Amino acid sequence: MNDTNSGSDVRMAGLSRYIFTAPAWPRSLGIIILLGLLIDAASFRAGWVHPFFGTLAFTLPAVLATLLTRPLIRSRGKMITWNRSALLAAAGTVFAIIITVLPVVIGYDDLLPLSFAIAMGFVFAIRLLVMAAIADYRLSRVFLPALPQSALGIIFASIPFGPGYLVLGVVLHLVFGFGCLLFVWFVERPLNKAFHISAFNFINTFIEHMTDGSKSMEDFFKEIGEEVSVPQATFAFRREGKKDILFTVPNVHPGPMGEIGGSMLTRSIHDAFDEEVLTAHGCSTHDFNLVSESEAEKIISAMRQSLDGARYAPFAGRSYRTGSGSVEVLCQPLGDALLMVSTRWPQKTEDLDFAIGMTVMAEAHCHFAHCAFVDAHNCMAEVASPVHLGSAVGNEYLAAAGKGITGAAGRAVHPFRAGAGRVVLPFTREQGIGDIGVQALVVECAGQKTAYILFDGNNTVEALRPAVFEAVRGLVDECEVMTSDSHSVNTISGKNPVGLRVPPETLAPYAAEAVKAAVDDLAEAKVAAATGWCQDVLVFGSNRISELASTVNAMLIFIPPLSLAVLLVAFLLSVLAYVVIG
Repeated sequence: MNDTNSGSDVRMAGLSRYIFTAPAWPRSLGIIILLGLLIDAASFRAGWVHPFFGTLAFTLPAVLATLLTRPLIRSRGKMITWNRSALLAAAGTVFAIIITVLPVVIGYDDLLPLSFAIAMGFVFAIRLLVMAAIADYRLSRVFLPALPQSALGIIFASIPFGPGYLVLGVVLHLVFGFGCLLFVWFVERPLNKAFHISAFNFINTFIEHMTDGSKSMEDFFKEIGEEVSVPQATFAFRREGKKDILFTVPNVHPGPMGEIGGSMLTRSIHDAFDEEVLTAHGCSTHDFNLVSESEAEKIISAMRQSLDGARYAPFAGRSYRTGSGSVEVLCQPLGDALLMVSTRWPQKTEDLDFAIGMTVMAEAHCHFAHCAFVDAHNCMAEVASPVHLGSAVGNEYLAAAGKGITGAAGRAVHPFRAGAGRVVLPFTREQGIGDIGVQALVVECAGQKTAYILFDGNNTVEALRPAVFEAVRGLVDECEVMTSDSHSVNTISGKNPVGLRVPPETLAPYAAEAVKAAVDDLAEAKVAAATGWCQDVLVFGSNRISELASTVNAMLIFIPPLSLAVLLVAFLLSVLAYVVIG
C-alpha cells in the first residue's frame, strides 16, 4: 500500500461510519417519547402556543415516521431495519428540538413558528441524505421515505399555528430539498466526471457488501479497470506415492477487501487444484487488484497451461541468504529455476512494485529458465508506502537479488526431498487469519532442511517472525515466514496483520505444527518450474487508485464549506419565505 493506496484504504475505512449497530427500536422510541414529554413540560410552564407541543410536533411525527419509513424503503427494493428507522427518527427529533428551541432560549419566543419550520426542513434534508447514503442513492427513490417525520410535524404544528402554516412548511421543504439536490450534485460531480461513478452509489454498495456480502462494488472496479498481462512463476513438486505440491507466485494483488475483487485469490487458487497449493505474494501493489473474483479464473487457467508438458528435474541446491542494506533474500535453486524470498524484517515490509519483480526476473533469466521472486510481506509497523523501482529501498532489493542470482548460478545441486503441511487455524478473518490458515513447504537438500512458512493473511507484526523461528528451531535448518497478503482479512481497516489480534506466541506453535507435518511428509521429489503469462487480466489499473484517492481527498476538503454554504442559503431563504408568507 503506497501513500495513495494506503490513503484510499483509510478513506475506505472511513465509510465504516455508515456501518453501525443501531440500538433496539424500543430504546430509540423511549428517547423520542421522553424528549416530547420534556418539551411538553417546558411548553406548559412557558405558556407556549400549545400545552402538548412536544407530543404533537415532535413525538407523534417521529413515532409515525419510524413505522412508515421501513415499508416505504422496502417497496422500492431496499430495506432499512426497524432499529435504524427508529434511530433515524430519534436523531431527527434531537436536531429538530435543538433548532426549534434555540431562538426561544435566547429570548425570541415569537420566532418559534419559523424555527420549527426550519427544523422540519432540516430534518427532511438530513433524512434524505442519510437514506441516499445507506439505502438508495437515487433521491427520487428516497423522497417519500424521507418525508413522513417532517411533513407530519408541519401538519400537526398547523393545529396551534393555523392552516396557513402548511404553506410555509411546504415552501421550506422545497428550499431544503433543493439544497440537498445542490449538495448531492456538487459531491457527485468530481467522481462522475473523472470515473463516471456515483459517490452515493458507491457508499450504497459498500454498505451492502458489509451488511449482506453483496459484490456489487465490483461493478465500480470494472468501470475504472484496465487489462494487463503479468507473469506467474510456479514450482510443481512431484513425489512418488504422495500428494503433489505447488508453490506459485502470482504478480497480481489479493485485494482490496473482504470477498470482493481479488481478496479471495489465495483460496480460489488453493481450491482449484488437487495438489496442496501455496500461493505466495509476488510484486504488485493495489493498482493490480483484480476487479472481480471471476478474474482469478484467468490466473488459474494460465497456471494450468504453464504446467502442461513441464519438465521435471530430480535435483536442487541448498538454500542460502544474501542481502544489501535493509533487504535480505533467501535463495534456493530448484531444478532449472530459482526461488527467492525477500524481506526487510525488522524494517517494515510493504508491497513491491511490479517493475521490481520484472527487473529481478529478467536478470535471473540470464542464468535460470525461471525465477519466482517473493515479497515475504512479513513485518508491518504502520500502513506504509510500497517500494518503487529507482527508490533507495528499491535499489537495495535489486542489489540483494543480484547477489542472490550470481551466487546461485553454477551452485552444486543434489537429489532432494520435499514435503508440505497445512494447519487450519481456529481464528477468524477479523482476527487476521485467512481461510487457508498456515502452510509449510519443506525442502531437504544435502542434509539441509529449509522451511517456507506461509500465513494466509495481510502482513505480520514484527514479533511473529522471531517467535516462529524459535518454535521451529530443531525441526529445520533454515526458514522464512511469509504472508499471502490476502485482503479477505481487511473489511473496515487496511491494518489487520497476523499477530495483531492473536498473540505471536499463540500462533507460533501452529506454524511449528505445519512445519512438523511437512517434515513428516518428506519424500523424494522432482521439481518442474513454469512461467505462465496471465493474459488480459482486468485490474484496478496503473495509478487509478491514487487518482481515485486524490479525487476523494479533494471532495473531503470542500464538503464542509459546501455544507455550510448550502445551510446558510437555505436559512436565508427560509427567513425570506417566512417574511413574505407571514
